[in-house]
Amino acid sequence: MILDITTFDHPALRTPGARINHIDESLRQLVGDMIETMRNADGLGLAAQQIGMPLQIFVLDVPQLKKRPSAMRVAGKPVDFESLMPLVLLNAEVEVFGRVHTESEGCLSFPELSANVCRQLSVRVKSLTIDGSMLEFEADGLLARAIQHELDHTRGVLFIDRAVAEDREDFPNEIQRLVRYLA
Repeated sequence: MILDITTFDHPALRTPGARINHIDESLRQLVGDMIETMRNADGLGLAAQQIGMPLQIFVLDVPQLKKRPSAMRVAGKPVDFESLMPLVLLNAEVEVFGRVHTESEGCLSFPELSANVCRQLSVRVKSLTIDGSMLEFEADGLLARAIQHELDHTRGVLFIDRAVAEDREDFPNEIQRLVRYLA
């Protein structure tokens, strides 16, 4: 089922997510609905906060793009990450590393708004999957950026909080007020 995506003023977007302690059929249904919602909106990722549920869950569907390449390694060996999509991460623990890169980001909860955001190019992830297994991997490029963006959502942090100063000046007035209020 396609769910409504919360917009920038919804309180769930600023609410850190609760840990997932039990995987059952209702959680699997929620994840399925999140994937359907993300794909319907042409998104690369969606966190539970974006459907009004402050939980430590996010889903990803990141393709390999020539202009914004990605890579993934499991146990130090390269894997075809596209074959793992959609990727469902629960209670994700993420360590960022590598050089910092500034690139434009958008967000399904901020339609038609984008901003340059500085993020590190690589991540190490340890996460529970929807089948209850533990997944550990490293990712680079767009996949690493998407993981950081969605992880921020699970912590109540928005990409507008990380936007470079020059881009913040161009935000619509209501977004500028939100950023100033939270600063």
